[in-house]
Amino acid sequence: MRATIYFRGSLSSCNYDCPYCPFSKNTDSPETLARDRQQIEKFVQWIRSQEAKEHRISVFFNPYGEGLTHRWYCDAMIELSHMKHVDKVAIQTNLSAKLDWTSELHAAKTAFWATYHPGQTDESRYVTQCERLYSQKIPFSVGSVGVKSAFDSIYSLRQALPEDVYMWVNAYKDKLEYYSEADILFLTQIDPHFTINAVDYDSMGKPCSAGQGVFYVQGDGRVKRCYKDRQVIGNLYRDGLEGIAEIRPCRMKQCDCYIGYIHMPELQLDRIYGERLLERIARTK
Repeated sequence: MRATIYFRGSLSSCNYDCPYCPFSKNTDSPETLARDRQQIEKFVQWIRSQEAKEHRISVFFNPYGEGLTHRWYCDAMIELSHMKHVDKVAIQTNLSAKLDWTSELHAAKTAFWATYHPGQTDESRYVTQCERLYSQKIPFSVGSVGVKSAFDSIYSLRQALPEDVYMWVNAYKDKLEYYSEADILFLTQIDPHFTINAVDYDSMGKPCSAGQGVFYVQGDGRVKRCYKDRQVIGNLYRDGLEGIAEIRPCRMKQCDCYIGYIHMPELQLDRIYGERLLERIARTK
């Protein structure tokens, strides 16, 4: 079968302290970091074992924190990118860590979802990191949370990046009617698909690939159909993909996050993102 696996281990700490992020204030103990490393290594071993079953797998690491400051995430991405039955390995990252290891990746099968956090890093340093990926032909998207205080920084970064690098903007939804018409126009000029993210989609009972071909796996192997749905549908290591996959309509009232609603077939977002849907790279015109 063809499967997309979102994996999240025990890591819950970050080297940034963004005010809008609930995980930025956490500090993981050595024990938690050791457990996270063991979980990542076990997961990679399990993925390796799936080649004999002829599964085609895409992996997306979305930790509660910054993974690439820890070597085991880098090693996992390198190894996964060279597995024949792995179609893609991607990660959400603030792009702050050293990237000297990226030369070991299978570039065509790797992708970075790189979030820019104004106030946490200098634009010039961030752009330098992007240029390294760009020169290595490693696919990546760049984005930022669309808080009004960051508008100038978002515009400046857009001007500094190569034109063919897609830049997305996540709508800030903590305050109702946060954006004026002028704000929406401005952000749409940065990200032509901004208004897609600005909507919360009614999803209760509607078809979704989550739980059928898309799985959210926690460090100990517990699987949920969706990162917001708390119901556990199995254990990856005990049940395998075959024992978990089935059609599961959405149980949530609304879907408001990109990594969730992209799997709702009625939205047909593959028309915009094509084979780069997972890492959020829109097709160029």
